[in-house]
Amino acid sequence: MKEDDAGPSNRELYALLNISPDASDEEIRKAYRQFAQVYHPDKYLPHQMKEIATENFQRICEAYEILSDEHKRQIYDIYGMEGLTSGLELGPKLNKAEEIKEEFERLRRRKEQEKVSAHIRPSGSILAHLSLPQFLDGDGIMTGMSMSSNLQSQISKRNAIAIGGNLAVNGNVGGGAATIVFRHQISSVSSIEFMASAGLRALLSVQTSRNLSLHSTATTGIAVSLRDGSINLTNAWTRQLSETTSGTIQLALGPESSIAVGWQKKEVKMSASGELKFGTSSFGATASYIRHFSSKSHGRIAGRVGSSALEVEVGGGRKLSDYSTVRILYCIGIQGIHWKIELHRGGQKLIIPILLSRQLDAVLATGAFMIPASIYFLLKNFIVKPYYRRREKQKKLENIKKTSAEIQQEREKAEKAQQLLQNVAIRKRNRQLETGGLVITKAVYGNQKALNESREGDDQLASEIVDVTLPLNFLVNDSGKLKLHEGVKKSGIMGFFDPCPGEPKLLLVEYTYGGEEYKVAVDDYEELLIPQRSHKV
Repeated sequence: MKEDDAGPSNRELYALLNISPDASDEEIRKAYRQFAQVYHPDKYLPHQMKEIATENFQRICEAYEILSDEHKRQIYDIYGMEGLTSGLELGPKLNKAEEIKEEFERLRRRKEQEKVSAHIRPSGSILAHLSLPQFLDGDGIMTGMSMSSNLQSQISKRNAIAIGGNLAVNGNVGGGAATIVFRHQISSVSSIEFMASAGLRALLSVQTSRNLSLHSTATTGIAVSLRDGSINLTNAWTRQLSETTSGTIQLALGPESSIAVGWQKKEVKMSASGELKFGTSSFGATASYIRHFSSKSHGRIAGRVGSSALEVEVGGGRKLSDYSTVRILYCIGIQGIHWKIELHRGGQKLIIPILLSRQLDAVLATGAFMIPASIYFLLKNFIVKPYYRRREKQKKLENIKKTSAEIQQEREKAEKAQQLLQNVAIRKRNRQLETGGLVITKAVYGNQKALNESREGDDQLASEIVDVTLPLNFLVNDSGKLKLHEGVKKSGIMGFFDPCPGEPKLLLVEYTYGGEEYKVAVDDYEELLIPQRSHKV
């Protein structure tokens, strides 16, 4: 559905009282008194009428209470009802909108940090190596497997701890390691991290990082191996080159010293990265490019070349849900021809590399690429797309049913509000008729398309339009004028409601003034000021 939320937010209470967002305290009091005289419960004896009056009177009182309080009104103008009902306690000494906004954001961040503090974030991966040649030789399909798991927890505002471990098996050889990391936020720009690892990688390390400026960060660390006593020193500098691009330089000194230069670019539709690394006994270069074709699918190409690697990787992935993504990759290099299947679910990964051949055979390489690509397109066009279309259609029908129930409730609420306006609106109309003043003869509000294409007997179009003749006659002032304010959504006016959420809306008004006929149409957020000679039919 098309959205029409381009207008200003946080204006519902102004619409309810039919006042401008810039209304003075006197204008707010005057509007409140006008509606309070109609909706005060003591004016009605029948139980049903008293209930209707009580419900609408409470809405009027709430609007007046908020808009007549300078402090609450400022909060409402910036954050709407969320700012008043979110539970964030703003101090009464904040007078400027900027101060309120700053304090609100500070308290919001504190609440979010408290949520994070109580939240434990697990992550992990399983890597299963399969070999088709080995399976055909009768030696079993699995050549190796590794697992890793990590658990992070914010134990206080400045301190976090992570515990992890990994196990790996390759043929008849296996091993594992356990790691614990403690991180302390020294200040808003610096932190320090301590790590201890036992097992195959038994070591102790400490690392500190600091923001050198708004766009650059430096990290330095030292690690001592508990096996051979060797020491490794690391330094890294990261610089934000632009809004979407960053660069990194890494220097490592130890038994295997190296220097690496990398960059990363991330935009809405694409992301790319690359790294060039030179070591005392090796060198290598890597690059990758990901293109997002839609919000659910992407393609990927990557390459790796170096003293011990030469590989190209091509493939793509699709988002199965908000938390799950599947990816299929085709890899060819000096180590052979592979398929790689990946499933990502939240912080968990399942990666299955399948070795198809150790030899770089042209026919096999072509077939290994074409077969999964063909299967993918067949599945996508004949199974996946039809399935998602059916699911989206079902969701749309469910939303329509849900929305229909909500619209019906709002319609009933508006009809009840109009019911109590009726007597006063008729008196005002008759008074204007006697003096030749402003009389609203017909006013309808709703779907712009439905109003433009309205046909008699079309129930679907009729359900997206509401008659608002009565509330507009009520809003005509004693001077014979009517004003609906700019920037205030009309569905919030007392006696109105939104009959078609998400669709562009129009207000069509026919009226008489001085015995002559007039007609005007305005958009949902557009100002309406009548009478005007330009509206004459």
